[in-house]
Amino acid sequence: MKFPHEGLYAITQPENKTIAQIVKDVEAALRGGASVIQYRDKNPLDAPQLARLLLEVCHAYDAPLLINDSVELALAVDADGVHLGRDDGEIATARRLLGQDAIIGVSCYNDVDKAQNMAAAGADYVAFGRFFPSGSKPLAAPADIISLHRAKQLINVPIVAIGGILPENGGTLLAAGADLLAVIGGIFDHEPEAAARAYQALFNPQAE
Repeated sequence: MKFPHEGLYAITQPENKTIAQIVKDVEAALRGGASVIQYRDKNPLDAPQLARLLLEVCHAYDAPLLINDSVELALAVDADGVHLGRDDGEIATARRLLGQDAIIGVSCYNDVDKAQNMAAAGADYVAFGRFFPSGSKPLAAPADIISLHRAKQLINVPIVAIGGILPENGGTLLAAGADLLAVIGGIFDHEPEAAARAYQALFNPQAE
């Protein structure tokens, strides 16, 4: 499974939901056009079971499933890849454990130099953010749109933007250099299929 060159990057919102509801919401987001799903769960009840169910539904829509923070879980369920944060280990270790075909993404916050280094080290994509106030990451340090401009000029892997992104402000980030928009609440605080379609319009303006 390849990482998409552009599109909506949906991140799960599992809090206070059953496994069945999480899977239902993710499938709705995929119907709405989400290109990739990240399983992010800070307090999992049964992470392996849920990850396997999400992997099944993602593959039904030809979308990759990435696991947030845990190379071990990605390996256990044969997920398509992993997203590494600040304290989640090295790309080389993840690559050795998950294989050459795995998708490995890295959070770079507002650090273009780090993003260059991560791309050179084999990252399949780099993520910057947060760009706008975010309910899921209220304490995250802000990122600057200028970083997207710089990254676009210097980095040849897809660039993901995250943090408080809505259909109303996402176009600004795409124009600045983001290839994918990573969204949690903007999708899953609403009816996920309709919400995902609203973001899709940013990637297909000619369809409007």
